[in-house]
Amino acid sequence: MKRTVIQIDRDACIGCGQCANACHQGAIAMVDGKAKLMKEDHCDGLGRCLPHCPVDAIKLVEKKIEIPKKVVAPTPCACPSTVAKPIERKQSEDFTGEVSSQLNQWPCQIQLVNPTAPYFEGADLLIAADCCGFAFGDFHRKFMKDKITIVGCPKLDAVDYSAKLTDILTYNNIKSVTVTRMSVPCCGGLTHAVETAVRKSGKDIPLNVHIISTDGEIIK
Repeated sequence: MKRTVIQIDRDACIGCGQCANACHQGAIAMVDGKAKLMKEDHCDGLGRCLPHCPVDAIKLVEKKIEIPKKVVAPTPCACPSTVAKPIERKQSEDFTGEVSSQLNQWPCQIQLVNPTAPYFEGADLLIAADCCGFAFGDFHRKFMKDKITIVGCPKLDAVDYSAKLTDILTYNNIKSVTVTRMSVPCCGGLTHAVETAVRKSGKDIPLNVHIISTDGEIIK
């Protein structure tokens, strides 16, 4: 089938690795000091990696690619390294009483918030991949308490969050930024957007990143 995918000029590549870091699909890797498209069927053809190449060694091309016939179906978010799976858990103790929400503002979606909203001023900011709140059972108490929380999915939203996040950090006195992301490759786009926003804001803002596994464990 014909699809749009990236093409890397390995002769022009200087081996900086920025394209591999920017790839939400984990389709690019550094091989022998050069960037290489490892699997064409993993490339989504959106070209998010192109602006990160300082020597313009990447371009989009349309070509016929082979889709493997025998392949484990990916998850709905198309993360290539994580297959759909059930999660078996031991029965927890019965919950006693209600657990209060720690959401301190509305709205909470990154695309919906106003960068000049008053609740951002002087805030400790939590920027979360939206799956984290479902995967990690104690998410409200562990991460959201006393923070302003905004959430998004860099895969499904298919937008560059860095512009909105840069405005939030620039227009407000943000005390700290905490990022929670899932361990799947597409979530790396959220961390990259936040790091870009902190850099562009020109401010020295403490940044902490926590990675949560699909089993609901904090792994970093």
